[in-house]
Amino acid sequence: MGFDLRETLRLLKPQKRRGTLERRADGDLPWVDDEPTIGGPLFLDTSVYLDVLQGRTPEAVDALLRYRLCHHSAVCLSELTHAFGRLDPAHASTKSALEIIQQTIDDVPTHRLHAPEATTWGQAGIIAGLLFRLSKMPKGEGHERRFINDALIFLQARQLGASVLTGNIRDFDYLSQIIPTGRIILYRFPATAL
Repeated sequence: MGFDLRETLRLLKPQKRRGTLERRADGDLPWVDDEPTIGGPLFLDTSVYLDVLQGRTPEAVDALLRYRLCHHSAVCLSELTHAFGRLDPAHASTKSALEIIQQTIDDVPTHRLHAPEATTWGQAGIIAGLLFRLSKMPKGEGHERRFINDALIFLQARQLGASVLTGNIRDFDYLSQIIPTGRIILYRFPATAL
């Protein structure tokens, strides 16, 4: 359960990566509307939980969630449970919001909830650093921490042979450019949800 930094650096070669990451054109990205309803397993990004809870997902996303095997990340669990500490208990809507999040977490089958291994954590740190450096994002705005979570989810999905289902288009496009063997399925909110 250790982590071999030298092996990870040999595989990822961060020192050889130069230039800037640019978001690819929409036509070059894998969109949910192009996916068959029946297919390989999904690994859900936190954006999926939040969008489902807010009723903002396109019908094609809802269909995939109904018919495909869904895996869940302990990273997303952490992002969801963050609300239990962050939300003001005195605010009128906090209790109902937390009840909905709790019900969502209770619905996750424990045998499909995956925690990253030490190697995945080590790789995710390097990949998140690459993503930050190559995307030229501004420092001090929290992107670096968010990229680590995204990289963990991306690597966990890759390890399981699943596709990450996400509404986070830019970050997961960048991740799939850095590690082209990972699979993603992207979606946008339907026009009526805006």
